[in-house]
Parts: sequence; structure tokens; C-alpha cells
Amino acid sequence: MINSDTTILEKEPERAAASTPASLARRIGGLSDRAIAWLFITPTIALLLAINIFPLIWAIRLSFTNYRANRPNAVLENVGLQNYQRVLTDSDIWIAMQTTAHFVFWTILLQTLIGFSLAYLIDRKFRGHAFWTTVILIPMMLSPAVVGNFWRFLYQPQIGLFNYIVSFITGVPPSSFEMLGSVSLAPWSIIIVDTWMWTPYVMLICLAGLRSIPDYIYEAAEVDRASAWRQFWSITIPMALPFIMLAVLFRGIENFKMFDMVMLLTGGGPGSTTEVASITLKREAFESWRTGRASAFAIILFVAVFGLANIYVKALNRVKQR
Repeated sequence: MINSDTTILEKEPERAAASTPASLARRIGGLSDRAIAWLFITPTIALLLAINIFPLIWAIRLSFTNYRANRPNAVLENVGLQNYQRVLTDSDIWIAMQTTAHFVFWTILLQTLIGFSLAYLIDRKFRGHAFWTTVILIPMMLSPAVVGNFWRFLYQPQIGLFNYIVSFITGVPPSSFEMLGSVSLAPWSIIIVDTWMWTPYVMLICLAGLRSIPDYIYEAAEVDRASAWRQFWSITIPMALPFIMLAVLFRGIENFKMFDMVMLLTGGGPGSTTEVASITLKREAFESWRTGRASAFAIILFVAVFGLANIYVKALNRVKQR
């Protein structure tokens, strides 16, 4: 029985080849391996070009015009660099960029420090480390909409758990401050939520870096009587640094375009205290209906992020080659 099944399986490719039309078989048989590979990946490349490249080219075109999305039939005029000039000289946009930079800096700093610390502890492989790893990863698995509404409830000054925890630690009455309604506290409320949600992501990347360090390097350091502190600074940090920098790159790009969490928690308020660049862009495009100007702002953001990321990647490559 086994021999007959084996014979049937061996004959399957022959049957498939026999059922292939002769013209198609001749065409495929005459193609090189590289041509066949391009034949399979061409549809995917075409789809990516349609989804990513075409909107970018269209936005560049609109950035030089006075186009308004609420007036699609209006006469389209070429305004040259006027939209770019207005964006670069708009004080409100520069304030939004400063808010974005403040948000990106503190979220990356906190997520990197906490994420690497958690990865270092979990890498010790204590009892139950697999369970605690799963627990730590839960925030990252949640939808931003769920996280935003969950923390909005926690931040409520009357019934929110966050205020009561702060009150228990500091002795300040829980109803005496409001995280989302305070000009000084609202930015930090978003930083706390983003750190809580995405620190596990940084932890995973750092943990991968720590697990990639060979054990024999630590064993050789112990033979040389290097202290645990010296091993940490001379072995762990240098060899895990490329992974840490990679995590910083990913989170920096994502936080620079943060939109959903800010809209769910504060909507850019109070006033414009938490209005980051993405919210300013959305208001330009879909509230003021200055689509051409919004396109120019989007292109400026793209060039800024792309340029900074390119410089950072070159620094990352130098670190990896050391």
C-alpha cells in the first residue's frame, strides 16, 4: 500500500507536466530562473507602485497648485512654490513641529530605557519569564482605538483610576488635577499612553539583540575576572546597540506620524497644546480644504523624515560594522 502511494506521488509531477498546454510549456521552458522570478514578483511590485508611488507623485503635483478637495471642478492654477513658502513661514505649523519633536523625543527616550530594562531582566530567564513576557506584550496587541478609550476613562478626574493612584502616592486630591484638560499635563498624558503601548515592541527588538550575544563571550570575560558591571558596559551594550538603534529608528518614524492616539485622547487640545504635525496636516486638508497647501506640508514632512532616517541608517551601518 505504501509503495503504491509513493508511486502515485512520484507520477503527479509527470501528470501536471503532461496537462500543461504545449505553448505554455515551451514559453516557461525557455525562461531563465531570473525571468521566472520577475514573472512572479511583477504583480506585487505593480500593486506597491499603485498604492505608494502614485499617491506620492499625485501629492507632489497638487502641492504646486491651488487645488481644493471641496471644489473639484474649480479651475486648477499653478502657484509654483507659493504653498511651500506659506508652510515654511507659518508660525502655527512650526509650533506643531515643536510639539511633534517634544513628543517624539520623550516617547523614544522612555520606551528605549524601559524596553531595554525589561528585555535585560527577561533575558535572565527567571522562573515564569515566558508568562511575564506574554503579559508585557498585551498592550502592543490592542487596537489604538481600544487603548485610547481605555486610557481616556482612566484619566477621568472623578472616577479614573490614574488620578487615584497619583493621589495615593503623592497625597494630592484626585479631583484637583485633570490630565487631559491641563495645558501642562496633556502632552505627558499622551506620552504615558504611547510608552505603555509600544514599550513591549522595543523590548522585543532589544531582547532579540541580547539573545544574539554568544555565551562564550561572557564566559571569556568571567575567566578574565571582569565584573558584571564591566561585562554590561563592555559586552552587552556594544553588541546590543545595533538592535537598540533599530528600535529607535522604527519608533521614531512611527511617532513622527502619530495621529490616532492624539485624536482619541485630546483631539489636539486643550487649545493647540497637543496638536502634532499630522493633526495640523489633517485640518489643513479636510477642515480648511487647502489641499494644495496640505500636499506641500506632507511633502516637506516626507522629505524631513526620509532625510533624517537616511542619515540615521548610515550611522547604524557604521555601528554594525565596528
